Amino acid sequence: MKLTGTVVAAYGRQYRVELADTTTLLCFPRGKKSAIACGDQVIVEPSSANQGVISSIEARRTLLYRSDHFKQKLIAANVTQVIVVVATEPAFSDELITRCIVAAESQDIKVLIVLNKCDLSERVAAARAPLAQYEKLGYPVVMLSATQDSALLLPHLAGHLSLLIGQSGMGKSTLINSLIPDARAATREISEALNTGKHTTTHSRLYRLGTAAALIDSPGLTEFGLQHLSSEDIALAFLELRPLLGKCRFRNCRHDREPHCSVHTALGQGDIDPRRYAVFRSLCAEIG
Repeated sequence: MKLTGTVVAAYGRQYRVELADTTTLLCFPRGKKSAIACGDQVIVEPSSANQGVISSIEARRTLLYRSDHFKQKLIAANVTQVIVVVATEPAFSDELITRCIVAAESQDIKVLIVLNKCDLSERVAAARAPLAQYEKLGYPVVMLSATQDSALLLPHLAGHLSLLIGQSGMGKSTLINSLIPDARAATREISEALNTGKHTTTHSRLYRLGTAAALIDSPGLTEFGLQHLSSEDIALAFLELRPLLGKCRFRNCRHDREPHCSVHTALGQGDIDPRRYAVFRSLCAEIG
């Protein structure tokens, strides 16, 4: 018997798959290699009352992953919105935000930024300032405190499978627990499956918010390699560069130090944020 389900938790080579009747099976992939992500739609063959084998993966609408020269790390599949979570403390990385946005744009996924821990009112202005560059580009910023007014996020979640992503310590798990009280039980379940006592998110987990929305909580990031993207992909993922592409003097312009470069002209005129441009050049340099 073959059943269709959704991967709602991915930890190692074990996957929790939710079936149409909302029951779940602990599943293992067929074969030695597994390239399965939280959010994947899969075909499973039950092997017992609570276990099964994943025999195939359905076609994905989107796939988010990070990569370097040596390996790739799947993050989530089929998401329609990426929510980058930052906080008033600890300090967050501008570059990491941009890298997350580039990954999302490369898959045509909507982006939302959440500034958490806004109950620390004396820190809000300093944390908000670097986010202005993203708001200027049209990326909305929601300001909230996960422990007090997480409901402010609910209107933005409707109709989406959203991925929460960001550095450790930004409060992603607190936000999940505030929105979904049952999430704590799911966290314990993962800890038991891995034989650990840790409650910090180390593997992705999907949570339902009724029938019209879902959230995937992902492990905290310290880096986000995009080795799998081409220089053209990267340029297109920067919204401010899109209107300028193809307008340089040289057709193969790298937007670095070439003369008559439309990107450099816009940078000199203040139309491109220097911090964003620096990340653009850094990404291009990484992929060679």
